[in-house]
Amino acid sequence: MKKALVTGATGFVGNAVARALLKNNREVRVLARKNSSTKLIQGLGVETCIGDLRDLDSLRRAVSDCDEIYHVAAQYTFYNPKPDEIYASNVQGTQNILQAAWDKRISKVVYTSTVGAIGIPADGSPGHEETPISLMDCQGHYKRSKFLAEQEALSFYRKGLPVIIVNPSAPIGVGDAKPTPTGKMIVDFLNGKMPAYLDTGLNVIDVEDCALGHILAAEKGRPGQRYILGNQNLSLKEILRELAFLTGLKMPKVKIPHGFAMTMAHLSEAWSKWSGKPPLVEKEAVQLAKKRMFFSSEKAVKELGLPQPDVRIALKRAVEWYLNQGYVKEKVQQKILNHHPNLGPLSPTPVLDSE
Repeated sequence: MKKALVTGATGFVGNAVARALLKNNREVRVLARKNSSTKLIQGLGVETCIGDLRDLDSLRRAVSDCDEIYHVAAQYTFYNPKPDEIYASNVQGTQNILQAAWDKRISKVVYTSTVGAIGIPADGSPGHEETPISLMDCQGHYKRSKFLAEQEALSFYRKGLPVIIVNPSAPIGVGDAKPTPTGKMIVDFLNGKMPAYLDTGLNVIDVEDCALGHILAAEKGRPGQRYILGNQNLSLKEILRELAFLTGLKMPKVKIPHGFAMTMAHLSEAWSKWSGKPPLVEKEAVQLAKKRMFFSSEKAVKELGLPQPDVRIALKRAVEWYLNQGYVKEKVQQKILNHHPNLGPLSPTPVLDSE
């Protein structure tokens, strides 16, 4: 039985990858920091190795006797008053884990990047693995850090390490405990904290399909190549409309201009520095929303066999999970359950944007 090391298994995507590996007959070791919450890995039957991406010696111990590495861990945030921490985790941490893999001659490494490290065509068509992008094109510290980390992965590939890069789009579904920015959008909608919306869009994928894509990449992917793990391109309006259908809640009617949203983000982050609380609106998120983050997963579908089920199923699962885990106000929960005792069936046809 192959043994796989998973970094980031205490988080959303990494946890889904660990679970998928166990289902696919792998022995799984997870890297966890000393003070990390282990709630998501409790009872999984995985081996836990305490370490830190910034500590190379701990990583060498973690990769020892492993056959594969799935480096999923990253600081996924659009706001950190100490941006150096983002680069330390995402860039230096990636360099360290790849160095440990190189030192131990690991036979396969899957590095989890992001579609944020892929360009978006000027004509508005979906981006693909070869769409060019430069560091200057990357808005915000998270996106820049992931671009630089991907360059580290390619550098180790050129040295001879069999690294395959996967670029997830916007995973949704069960287990987004933190939650991620995409999950926070869903939670904010459920709690009535989204009075307006931007004209933007995302490529959405069920986190379980995203996790399976990691394993398919290890089994079928070509080292040195990138694979977009995505599914359906949806405008934000379409996503909110489907959430409204599922829950019976009203979707926001007001579409605000990006300039106004950026002003609110500046004010929100200024308040955050004063209060010490997370900003309600993040500048980097608004910057990313200037373009619709639409991408094509054709390469992953053809070469890896990435599944493409109806993403509304994943939206439904996400809503159910947030309800069951207490993320939604009690009054709102009751309103949703009165509308759909079991959240009801999926709408009969895809929710398409009429604009």
